Amino acid sequence: MRTRTHGRRRRGAMPGTVSALLATALVTGLATATPARAQDAYYGCPAGAVCLYARDAESGWSGLDPKRITNVYWSYGAHNLSNVVGLHWLANNQTPDSSPNAWAETCTRYNGVNCTKQILPRMAIQLDFTPINSIVLDRP
Repeated sequence: MRTRTHGRRRRGAMPGTVSALLATALVTGLATATPARAQDAYYGCPAGAVCLYARDAESGWSGLDPKRITNVYWSYGAHNLSNVVGLHWLANNQTPDSSPNAWAETCTRYNGVNCTKQILPRMAIQLDFTPINSIVLDRP
């Protein structure tokens, strides 16, 4: 004689067919998933992002050390800065794959007002950030 379960299944129990399909989907998903590739980074700045590097008084590419990234911006719109002065590198890694035709701008006023420099994708520039009060990420 069978024991009655009051119309409920035990927690975690699945019919054999459903659990086999789920296991197949998990294995297939793991096999096709690709981790982020290191070559997608641009001087340590992740694909799809704009990165601000720590203050670096010397000129040259030494300021683009990935360990010196202080801010990573992902979202479109204005990003206000606070206490960012002196020479800093700004790298735009909004790639065609991640953000087609996107750009970054530096602005002398807060909230993306009075923008003066446009930084195209896969471009890095060193600027005196003393007069800069915001960075804008935009796209057409």
